[in-house]
Amino acid sequence: MKIFIDSADINEIKSLNETGLIDGVTTNPSLIAKSGLNFIDAIEQICKIVDGPISAEVTATDADTMILEGKKLSKIASNVVIKVPLTVDGLKACKNFSNENIKVNVTLCFSAGQAILAAKAGATYISPFIGRLDDIGADGINLISEIVDIYDLHDFKTEVLAASIRSVQDIVDSAKLGAHVATIPPKILQSMYDHPLTDKGLNAFLKDWEKTGQSIL
Repeated sequence: MKIFIDSADINEIKSLNETGLIDGVTTNPSLIAKSGLNFIDAIEQICKIVDGPISAEVTATDADTMILEGKKLSKIASNVVIKVPLTVDGLKACKNFSNENIKVNVTLCFSAGQAILAAKAGATYISPFIGRLDDIGADGINLISEIVDIYDLHDFKTEVLAASIRSVQDIVDSAKLGAHVATIPPKILQSMYDHPLTDKGLNAFLKDWEKTGQSIL
């Protein structure tokens, strides 16, 4: 499963990219606003740091303006993916971009029915929101399962990008169900490294090594 970072914080992205484990980045208007950066400048900087897909979201709500915005964003760098909402106009724009071989991430997906439409419109990625469904008492992970099964059954090429990740378990469950990508907040990605038994075992190894008085270098 590919790992994308859900962030517009340049320093954070740069630091995490140095691990060699980051396959792409997703942004949205809220993350851009939080960063305090100019939108275009932020996307340009991120594209220079990470070679993989960088999702840049349109802010228009009508298809014609979405298309104009998307075409402008796509010219920033070859790895920009245009992010559109799962609305009628968003899918119209998606189809237009797909016809022009511009990659699209269809976001704010909350049902399998919506995911079918996005795949039909030629989306490169569909972003089901796990956490937001869980917030209203629905089952976000079950939606991942439904979409993966439908896409596999009908050989849709759209990749399932698990979004609105709230825990490491969300990532594990999405991976087990066959999601192609998970876009992860930096804090949750960092917590994937952690386990108390890892810390305990390392401390024991280091204490035993210290007793030998040896040095590898």
